[in-house]
Amino acid sequence: MGADGHGAALGVSALLAAEGLTRRYGERVVVDVAHLAISRGEVLAVLGPNGAGKSTLFRLLLLLERPDAGRVLLDGRPVEPGDENARRRLAGVFQRPHLFSGTVRDNLRFGLAAAGVRRSEWRARTDRVAGELGLAGLVDARVGRLSGGEAQRVALARALVLEPDVLLLDEPTAGLDATIRRRFREELGGVLRERAGAVVLITHDAADAFDLADRVAVMEGGRIAQVGTPEDLTTDPATPFVAAFTGAELLLDGVVETTEEGTVRVRAGDARLVARAPEPALEPGTAVHVRYRPEDVTLAPADVPDVSARNHLPMRVRSTTPSGGLIRVRLEGPIELAALVTRESAERLGIRPGAAVTALLKSTALHVYAAHR
Repeated sequence: MGADGHGAALGVSALLAAEGLTRRYGERVVVDVAHLAISRGEVLAVLGPNGAGKSTLFRLLLLLERPDAGRVLLDGRPVEPGDENARRRLAGVFQRPHLFSGTVRDNLRFGLAAAGVRRSEWRARTDRVAGELGLAGLVDARVGRLSGGEAQRVALARALVLEPDVLLLDEPTAGLDATIRRRFREELGGVLRERAGAVVLITHDAADAFDLADRVAVMEGGRIAQVGTPEDLTTDPATPFVAAFTGAELLLDGVVETTEEGTVRVRAGDARLVARAPEPALEPGTAVHVRYRPEDVTLAPADVPDVSARNHLPMRVRSTTPSGGLIRVRLEGPIELAALVTRESAERLGIRPGAAVTALLKSTALHVYAAHR
C-alpha cells in the first residue's frame, strides 16, 4: 500500500474517510492528510511519534475540531462539527479517562439515553460489555476508587455500550504499566471487532498498532508517510522514517556499485552487500542508506558452509544484552550489526563477547534508500 492512504479495503466503500484534510495552529501546519479511509469491520492504527499530528487528526475525525481545509466523510456523506446525527454514530476514548462521578454502572449508562437506546436494553448492554472488559465485579464501585487501568477500561466500555459505527481511541494503553498494557491489548482485540463497526486507533506504540490493527497508517510531520498491513510496513517500508519507526535499524551509509535485475550491490564500510533493488532504480555511484531489522540477522558458526543467504559476513561478538525473552547481540566486523537471538541459540552458538560468528542476511531483508530521502 502506498503512502497516499488509498484503499480502505479493496472493493469495499469507506465507512469513514478524510480528504484533503488540513489543520493549522497559527502558521504551523499540524495535519495535512490527502486521503485516509477506514472500512466497516476494519481496525486502522494511526502510528507516529509525539508531535506527528495524531491527536489533532483524532479530534478532526471525531468532529470535535473544524479543519482549515478538506472534509470528513461518513458513509460517503460530508460531515462536520455540530452534526448531531453524525456524532451519535461516533464514539471516542481519550488518552486520559474522563469519568463522571458516581459508579461504574452510572458511567456505562451515561450515553445510552442520549443515543436513544431503550431503557429496557440498558442493563443487558452494560452487563455484557462490563463482562467482556473484566469489569463485572466493579459495576457498583465508585469511580474514584478505580486504578488507572480500571478507569481506562471503564472509559472504553462507556464508548462500546453505544455500539458506535466508528470508535476512535487516542493512546488507549499509554498510561498503563507494561504488564497491564499487554493484558489490556489482548482483551481489546476481540471486543473492538465485536462492538464497533470500525476502529481508528491512535498510538505511538508499534506493538499496539501491529497487534491490534488490520492496517497501519504511519504519520510523520502531519502527513501520512505510508499505509499498509503490519507485514507491508516491516517487509517493504516506503521511507527511512517508516523503517526506523517500525523497528528497523540504520546499517551504514553506502554507495551503489552495480544494479542487476531485482537486486542492487552496495559498498558499505568494508562490506559489499546485495539488497533488493529499490523503486525507482538507483544509478551506480548514488549515496544510499541501508536499513535492516535485527530479527532478520541469522547467526551461524564461524565455519558455516555455503548457505543460500546472499550476504554472509565474518563477525565478532562485541556485547550481549537481554531484550525481553531474547538476547540482543552487537556485532563488529566489516560493518556493525545488531541481531536478536533466542537464549537457546545463544547458548548453542557460544555467543559471548569476543566469539567469532557468521552473520547471514537475505537480500530481501535489506532496504536501500537514496541518502537525500
